[in-house]
Amino acid sequence: MNNEVNRPSIGILGIPLGFGAGQTGSELGVEAMRLSKIRGETLAQHISSLGFTVADHGNAKIVRPDHIANGENPRYLNEMIQSSRNIFDSVSGILEAGETPVLLGGDHSVAIGTFSAVSSHFHQRSEDVGLVWFDAHADINTPETSSSGNIHGMPLAILLGEGPQELVELGGFSPKLNKKYFAHVGARDLDAGERDRIRLHGLRDQFFTMSDIDKRGMLACVEDAVAIASKAPGGFAVTFDVDCIDPRFAPGSGTLVRGGATYREAHLALEVIAEHGGLRSFEIVEVNPMLDQSNITVELAIELVLSALGKTII
Repeated sequence: MNNEVNRPSIGILGIPLGFGAGQTGSELGVEAMRLSKIRGETLAQHISSLGFTVADHGNAKIVRPDHIANGENPRYLNEMIQSSRNIFDSVSGILEAGETPVLLGGDHSVAIGTFSAVSSHFHQRSEDVGLVWFDAHADINTPETSSSGNIHGMPLAILLGEGPQELVELGGFSPKLNKKYFAHVGARDLDAGERDRIRLHGLRDQFFTMSDIDKRGMLACVEDAVAIASKAPGGFAVTFDVDCIDPRFAPGSGTLVRGGATYREAHLALEVIAEHGGLRSFEIVEVNPMLDQSNITVELAIELVLSALGKTII
């Protein structure tokens, strides 16, 4: 996309849900991204300067746990079900208003509600929508394969139709994601159960791991990922976990793994997506200000949103 193209309206939604993860703090990433200023402007102001009409819809209503999960697997399931329904409704409202959602997480369990809403919106038109998933992890565990019970490690499995039925059937149909329109970029920390499930689903060629990126380059891998997801008749969504990036550049996340994408590789990936067109929603998750250093992860997250929406160097 370039600045001369007519821009759609953008609807910003915060999703301050952090109890899907084992480490608290990602729920604080929403306001950090919303309110932090880069060169004197907030995220909404920067998006507006790209030529978009911007509406900030506040935050989805999150039902927080009032107890400590001891031995629960999945952890905080009832609260996750209620919160995911609220997230679904909020994102659906943005789509029905004709706006492109820009979604600020929260841990990666928010993708259950957000992509379910995007998928449902296009399902009503009898169209599939694709998904590009940036993450150090596969997030394809089920309660049976998860050692922690943390739901932020399960959203991909749920969107593919496996897991707690109340989450799987959110919106009244399942699966939310046709796996032939799915691509994953940046994996480097998978457990044995996830590797087995990737092979079971026949998804190996749709996972572009950091080893693949080392061998082929980010550009080739992201172009292939977008080619897969963009075959969906309804276009594609992007969900971006900041732990996809190496901790040198993004220390403010609760699940850090060395050897991730560089600052420029992350921007390149999202610049390619913006240039391609067809983006139906963008979300960024797992920004944890409690673990950040000098706000660099928060500021990087803001910059990445802008790259995904078409900001270029010139």
